[in-house]
Amino acid sequence: MATYMIPCLLGLEKLVGDEVKRLGLKNVRVENGRIFCDGTPDDCARLNINLRCGARVLLVLGEFPARSFEELFQGVKAIAWEDYIPRDGAFPVKGYSITSQLHSAPACQSIVKKAMVERLKSRYGLEQFPETGVKYQVRFSIFKDQVVIGLDGSGEGLYKRGYRAVGVEAPLRETLAAAMVLLSRYRGRDPFCDPFCGSGTIPIEAALIAKNRAPGLDRSFDAQRWGFLPQRAWLDAAEEAMDKEFSGVYDIWGGDIDPRAIEIARSNAVKAGVEDCVRFEVADMKDFRRDSQYGQLVTNPPYGERLMDRAEAEELYRELGRVWRRLPQGWRTLVLSSHTEFERTFGRPADKKRKLYNGMLKCDLFMYGNV
Repeated sequence: MATYMIPCLLGLEKLVGDEVKRLGLKNVRVENGRIFCDGTPDDCARLNINLRCGARVLLVLGEFPARSFEELFQGVKAIAWEDYIPRDGAFPVKGYSITSQLHSAPACQSIVKKAMVERLKSRYGLEQFPETGVKYQVRFSIFKDQVVIGLDGSGEGLYKRGYRAVGVEAPLRETLAAAMVLLSRYRGRDPFCDPFCGSGTIPIEAALIAKNRAPGLDRSFDAQRWGFLPQRAWLDAAEEAMDKEFSGVYDIWGGDIDPRAIEIARSNAVKAGVEDCVRFEVADMKDFRRDSQYGQLVTNPPYGERLMDRAEAEELYRELGRVWRRLPQGWRTLVLSSHTEFERTFGRPADKKRKLYNGMLKCDLFMYGNV
C-alpha cells in the first residue's frame, strides 16, 4: 500500500478530494491545500493522468513530528531511501515550512539532503554520489511541526497539460480553469460560453470534461522513469482513461476581441485534440447573446491587477452585467475576479461566492443562477 499527497490551489480541496474518490483510492483525507489518500503503486500513474484540479502527485515516504534539526535529521534518515533511489539517482530537495519552529526552509532543505546522503552512504558504501541518473525530486512540507516528505511523481505541475505551447498575457492555470468548469456543473449537455477566452483555456478544459478525456494523456511524468514503479502501470492507466472517453456533439464557444488570442486558442484546441467540439471567434463581449434557455457562461475577464487599470475594469464589469441580464434565467454564470467591488459594478450580488487563488492572487468566484 502506498500513500499519496496531492497539493492543490487553496479553495479547490473538495474538488480534488472528489476526483480522488472517483478514481477509487481509499482513506481520502482533505486538508488545507492538500489531499492525502492510500492506493497501490499503480495509482501513481492513474492520479497523474486523470487529475484535473490537483497541482502534482507526491508519493509519501515519511510523516513525523520535528521541532529541532536533530529530529528532522533522524526522521529523514530513518526512511529507506535505498529502496527508491539508485546509486546514480539524482535527488534534489525542495520544500517549505509554515507555522513551525523550524521556520527556515533553506536550512531544512540542507538537513534533509544531509540525512539522505548519510543514509545512502551507509547502504551503498559511497562517499559521494554522482547524481547523473534519473531524477527523484524530493519534496518536504513542515506544517505545525509535522513533516511530510516524499517523491514528486509529476515533474512539471499538472496544470501543464501539454496543449498550451504559447500563451497570451496573464494566462489562467489549467487546473483552476477546470475547477471553474466543474463548479458550473457543466457536463457537456448545455451550451458553454466564455466571452473573454484569451488563449482558450476555459473552453478547452470544458471540452476535455465534456469528452471525459483525461488531461494528462498527452504529457510525460517524472515517475515514468522511476525504477521501482512498474512500467506497465502507465500503459494500463492510459488505456483505462481512453476507454472512458465519450464521443458526441458539443456546443462550446470562446470569444475574444483580440484576433491573435483567437488564433492561439484555435492552435491550442488542436494540440488538446478538441478542435472538433469547441469554436473560437473574434467577438466583442458587448455583443454576446444566446437564445437557448439553459447554458453556462464561465469566464475570467481582465481585472485591475492583471491587464487594465481599475476604472477600465469597472466599466468592463458594468458592461458584463448588462450582457448577463440579457441571458435567459436558466443560465449559470461564473466570473473569476480579484476586484473587491465586482458585485457593485456588475450590478447584482452573487448568489454564491467562493474564494480561490489564481497563482498568488487572491480572487473570488462570483456565481449567479442555480449554482
